[in-house]
Amino acid sequence: MKRPFYLVMLLLACLTARAQELKYVVKNNDWDIDSLGTHRVVMTVDSTNAIGAWVNIDWRRNDSNPENKAIFVVDSAADQRVMNVTLTAINRETCQLYFQPVAGHHKYFAYYLPYHVDRKSNYPNAKYLSLTDTASTDWLKSVKFLKNITPARVECIEEINALNSFYPMDVIATSEEVSMLIHNNAGRSYLVFPEDRMHPIQMKHDLPQRWIENGMWGVFNGEARRGENYTYQLGIYPVTKPLEGVKVTFSDLKSATGQVIPASVMSCLNTGGIDYKGAPFTKNVYVDERDVQALWCLVNVPAGTPPGIYEGFATVSARNAESTRIGIAISVDNQVAVNNGVNEPQEQTRLTWLNSTLAQKNDVIKPYTPLVVNGNIISLLGRKVTLDKTGFPEGIQTYFTLEMTSFSPKPKAVILKPIVFVADKATGPETWTPGGIKFTQKEPGTVKWESRNTSADLQMDVKGSLEFDGFAAYTVKITALTDVSLNDLRMEIPFNKDAAKYIIGLNLKGGHRPAAYSWKWDVANKNQDGAWLGDVNAGLQFSLRDEHYGRPLNTNFYLQKPLLLPTSWGNDNKGGIDVSENGNTVLVKNYSGPRSMKKGDTLYYNFNLLITPFHPINTDFQWATRFYHRYANIDTIKATGATVINIHHGTPINPYINYPFIAHDAMKAYIDEAHRKGLKVKIYNTVRELSNSAYETFALRSLGHEIYSPGKGGGYSWLQEHLGDDYIAAWYVPEVKDAAIINSGMSRWHNYYVEGMNWLVQNVGIDGIYLDDVAFDRTTMKRVKRVLTQNGHPGIIDLHSANQYDKSDGFNNSANLYMEHFPYLNRLWFGEYFDYEHNSPDFFLTEVSGIPFGLMGEMLQDGGNPWRGMIYGMTNRMPWSANADPRPIWKVWDDFGMKGTHMIGYWVDSRPVRTNNNYVLATTYQKQKKALVAIASWADSTTSVKLLINWKKLGINPARAVIIAPEVKNFQPARRFKPGDEIPIEKGKGWLLVITERK
Repeated sequence: MKRPFYLVMLLLACLTARAQELKYVVKNNDWDIDSLGTHRVVMTVDSTNAIGAWVNIDWRRNDSNPENKAIFVVDSAADQRVMNVTLTAINRETCQLYFQPVAGHHKYFAYYLPYHVDRKSNYPNAKYLSLTDTASTDWLKSVKFLKNITPARVECIEEINALNSFYPMDVIATSEEVSMLIHNNAGRSYLVFPEDRMHPIQMKHDLPQRWIENGMWGVFNGEARRGENYTYQLGIYPVTKPLEGVKVTFSDLKSATGQVIPASVMSCLNTGGIDYKGAPFTKNVYVDERDVQALWCLVNVPAGTPPGIYEGFATVSARNAESTRIGIAISVDNQVAVNNGVNEPQEQTRLTWLNSTLAQKNDVIKPYTPLVVNGNIISLLGRKVTLDKTGFPEGIQTYFTLEMTSFSPKPKAVILKPIVFVADKATGPETWTPGGIKFTQKEPGTVKWESRNTSADLQMDVKGSLEFDGFAAYTVKITALTDVSLNDLRMEIPFNKDAAKYIIGLNLKGGHRPAAYSWKWDVANKNQDGAWLGDVNAGLQFSLRDEHYGRPLNTNFYLQKPLLLPTSWGNDNKGGIDVSENGNTVLVKNYSGPRSMKKGDTLYYNFNLLITPFHPINTDFQWATRFYHRYANIDTIKATGATVINIHHGTPINPYINYPFIAHDAMKAYIDEAHRKGLKVKIYNTVRELSNSAYETFALRSLGHEIYSPGKGGGYSWLQEHLGDDYIAAWYVPEVKDAAIINSGMSRWHNYYVEGMNWLVQNVGIDGIYLDDVAFDRTTMKRVKRVLTQNGHPGIIDLHSANQYDKSDGFNNSANLYMEHFPYLNRLWFGEYFDYEHNSPDFFLTEVSGIPFGLMGEMLQDGGNPWRGMIYGMTNRMPWSANADPRPIWKVWDDFGMKGTHMIGYWVDSRPVRTNNNYVLATTYQKQKKALVAIASWADSTTSVKLLINWKKLGINPARAVIIAPEVKNFQPARRFKPGDEIPIEKGKGWLLVITERK
């Protein structure tokens, strides 16, 4: 902007106050950042009797529009804001500021990024305060006429702490410096700046001053240890045009004695790697003109490398520009890096984890058993699949008792007829000629097959696979052999009505399946692409996909990255699903509607199946494994009777969300103590968002949208000041100022996650993990379970989910969303926003309890409903909420002796105890000569019931029977009943009754 004449004169008069070189000083959280910001300029005034002091600040800011942002000048001695302040020539590079000093006070602070934020919010959005006029008119007049103006000195810029420091990689080069640099390197279409690993390249749109000071060196010099996962960076800066297809190639590095570090141990993280499924891939790196792109180069130095200086080169190239050779010289010392250096992640030694294939081999995980193929029948734990000649299932059977506590010798059919694809034309359905099944892989963990089916107009290539946990994946490629018009192309699943009592999904809460139902695609608003239909001991989930499927975001962020409508099944929203009954069959028609195909056109009607249950429930684990969900003194926890401690993030030993690698020494000490005292410890660690304290943050950002989702930015101040734009702000913990960033979905970060879990098991001794919703698929879950359970480690995994059935989560059901993970979980905790008071028993059974899938659960919201919970063997979890205290119920379990009981749920037709009211349910926990009966009411009002007892099944002589209600704090008073007595039941409550014989 144009400067007033008097200010120009003022600048000329005070040039001696200009700082030659700014010093940056990291402080130790010395002021309140949520009112003053994280950065301040320290200024000294010698002559404090002046009416005004002037100072030039070369702050080199990386933010935009600094002229619109407030600056607070504070008198250090009085800790008071100075109101007579004005400034000019403010821009990203510099500003001229003058203020009225206080007589006798020499030191002042200029806070230049103050903001307002909701201090308690977990999703804050810092609002930077606007620049306003606070100076008095009289003082401004005095300054205007240059009366009694004195220069001030800039002593330094102070940063609130190291994490918030701008220095050196967020300190910008001036436009003049950049222009001179480009001029001095005329003829080059881009510049390459070698940079060491300890200075991650952060700014995307600016060069750092550090590179101006260091100059254009064509050589990188680094120091590494033998066996170290070493890294360095190449900063790419296009100056004349955007670069397309940027790549890096490496030569061998050779020492003077002829020793070699081969190029085969070198790679560039940004141009390719190994994806989360273990497949190699390459990336197209595009860099806009005058943007900065970091290329992270990995050198996995072999442990046997002799000490010495190893020299060679890295060559940067682009499809549309010249190549640039950078000399590489790495001095390898005699020290051997422990564990390849990964114990020191601050040195970026773990970046190689992004390309890890650890635990990818699909070995069978306990309690599952190897797949057995006999003809066209594939047997797995508690289930059996018979394949039709088309490649689709002809039959699916399960072998579980209705109690879900054991296997049954008698099978239960899930489908009554083969699953078929129907291609309808105006003249009627196409007739498929099946080509038969050809098995392409038979391994204990995976069986694969293929089949080619043809009709007059279409070819259907089917590739199927079944894994040891009951997951089946189908790729169905439809090719038009002629130009053809179809009224519909659909898949029909003929469920056994007895194995389709309940439904979860398709815009329905878990519960009884309606006799008829229709659903349409709505991916913009609904995270829905399939459903689960089943009974307690038999069921099937199906999910409809195509070749472009990508996992959407979930847990508050679905609308920012929703499902893609499958080209095949969705068919421009002509597709949908109809459910109908016909006799003993429940027919699910997955239709795509009318379409035309040209000869040679292809469509992929892919789908996945999950056969449930996965295994019997483990009731003894439920009674014996008692979680304490808070960081606390171990002796205090042990005294509660808890056996497993869950360490949440935001705690002293696990402060940073999903990055438990900073306070790991303290975590290990805590876990070691817990183990000595007989307790296990699990930690919060998942993938959905990632702490800004992660050492690899800027290396991950350099990968574009591979690891972090694109978004509108905002959020807490650190995110805005250091990331700038193109991210989604996630969970924030005010107590530790931990600001997270949303991950993008399926990515190489999952490789890192698996390696990190392995490191935590081996080096910290964790006994498992607590998952707070999940943003990865079953491939990663299997890998995690393998590393957690290696060498006899317990590997306990429990999953918490806030109810996903709402607008921001796309109205998916938590159980339906996470069912692919259920085979590897030990417990569910569903969860916030689950209503335990106004939902039916069927909702509890299907969406909360986990029982139809071989799991058991706990309750969260408002402490749950303890009476209804015990119908499913559930309590709440202490001490997460004020009223969450399961100890009184634990005492009942211990006094009764729950270990070894046979759980017989109200859903079992042959149950020994029921009530005479269909809205008051009873579950029996049976032992020899005694039983604990849980009763809970869903009646509209207080009522009374009688117990209907099959004494023979219960194994108790009714003439000697006694029914005792033990006193349970906050649950029930002590009381005795006789067989046949009316038992009063308050609305929404119930009883725990011990039935036994008099001695």
